[in-house]
Amino acid sequence: MFGKIMGKLKGKEENSSKSNVELIDRISKMNLTEMRAYIKNKMENFEVSEEGLIEVLKKLTTLNSSTDKRFIELDDMDSKIKNAFELVLAVSEDKRISIEVVELIQEFLKMYSDIILKYDTANKQIYSSKLKDAIERGISSVSIKADFTRKQNILKN
Repeated sequence: MFGKIMGKLKGKEENSSKSNVELIDRISKMNLTEMRAYIKNKMENFEVSEEGLIEVLKKLTTLNSSTDKRFIELDDMDSKIKNAFELVLAVSEDKRISIEVVELIQEFLKMYSDIILKYDTANKQIYSSKLKDAIERGISSVSIKADFTRKQNILKN
């Protein structure tokens, strides 16, 4: 009896790991527009998940191993830079945000601080403050979730 239950659980774990591999592979091939569609839950067959948010931010914050370049560089078009900033803002507003996602947003801010400053100065934008506010919103969302979970645990006991 317990073997059947454990077997079913193993099957579910394998299915979730297969879907994660598929999700990671799909996100690795996406451009900014497709990633934004994914974050806004407008892609068929792919529902937004915490793992997906993490993978999108990892793609933005990981250096290309062969060229040692970031996903966005100073000489990229303003539209690409703006789309990347808007993508990070969209991730920060998602209800599936977690501590790891907030940490990756902070890493994004550190990695692209020069581009953010240049873009804001050249285009008279305020993305630096928008992105900092996004981190604060993310932290408050995570703390609200943690408080809710704590209250549920107290009520269960």
